[in-house]
Amino acid sequence: MNIRLGYACITKTIDITSSHTITYTNYEKLSKEEQYKKLTDIIKLNLNNLEQILIYNIKNNIHFYRMSSNIIPLATHNKVEYDALNIFKEKLEHLGQIINKNNLRVDIHLDPYCVLNSTNKDVVNSTINIIKFHKNMLKEMNIKTNMIIHVGSNTFGKQNSIKRFINNFKLLDEESKDLIILENDDKIFNIKDTLEICKTLNIPMVLDYHHHICNNNNLKLEDYIEEIFKTWEKDIPKIHLSSPKNKKEYRSHHDYIDINDFINLIKTININKDFDIMIEAKQKDEALFKLTRELKYKNYKFIDETTINLTK
Repeated sequence: MNIRLGYACITKTIDITSSHTITYTNYEKLSKEEQYKKLTDIIKLNLNNLEQILIYNIKNNIHFYRMSSNIIPLATHNKVEYDALNIFKEKLEHLGQIINKNNLRVDIHLDPYCVLNSTNKDVVNSTINIIKFHKNMLKEMNIKTNMIIHVGSNTFGKQNSIKRFINNFKLLDEESKDLIILENDDKIFNIKDTLEICKTLNIPMVLDYHHHICNNNNLKLEDYIEEIFKTWEKDIPKIHLSSPKNKKEYRSHHDYIDINDFINLIKTININKDFDIMIEAKQKDEALFKLTRELKYKNYKFIDETTINLTK
C-alpha cells in the first residue's frame, strides 16, 4: 500500500504563488488598454509561477499538488471581457504537457463563495459559471482531474440543503459533473451526510480528517471508510489532513502537521489500498517535508521523498 503526500498552491521553499489577483473595483478604475495589460501581466505571472512550482515538485518527487483556483482573476465576472483561455491557450497546453509527462496528480479546490446549494439563484448561477470555466481551463490543459467543493449552505435545515445540492448538481453539464468531488465540512455536513450525497450522485468523496474530528456526531470513521473509498472506483482516493491551530482555534489549520494526527489517521483507515493525502498546513511544502522527516525517524518506509510504503 502506497501513500503519496501533497501540498496546496503555494511553495514556501521557493516562495512564489500563482494566485496574484486584482479586484474588480481596482480593475474598473483603469482604461480599456490598462485593463487588458493588467490582466495579461497578472495571468502571465501566475502561469509562469505555476510552471516553476510544477518543476520544483518534479525535482523533489512531489507527485500530488493542488493548483490555485485563482490563476485567472475575474475569469467569470460578467463585466470583464477578456478571453483568457484563448489568449493563453499555448501556455495552458504546455503546463498540461508537463503535468501529464511527469504523471503529476493535480486538483483544484474551488473557493468558499462557490455554493451550489445556495437559496440565492445568482450565487448558484455564479457557482455553475465558475465550475464551467475551470472545466474549460482543464480541458485546454488536456488534464483529467477533480474540482473539490463543499455541500455548502444550511439554510432551511440540513435535509432541505442536501436536496437543493442534489437538484442543483443536476443543472451542471455532464463534463462538469464528472469533475466534481465532495468534501465533508467541519460544522454541518459530516461524513455520513456527504457520503450519502456522493452515493446518490455517483461522485467521489474526499475525506477531510480534521473536519471529521471537528464535526462527527459520534460517527466512527472506521465504520465509513470502506464506503468512502468505494466512491473512488475510477481513481485513487484522496484524503485531506491538517492539524488544529490550538485548543481555542481548533477548526483552524496549524502551520505544520502533528505526526500523531497522521499516525491516528493511518490506524483508523486500516485498508490495504493506495491513497493520496493532501497536506493542508500553513507552511505548505515545508510542512510536508517536516512530516516526512519525522515519519522517517519513526521508521516509516519511503519509496521516494514523498511516497510512503505501508506494505506489511
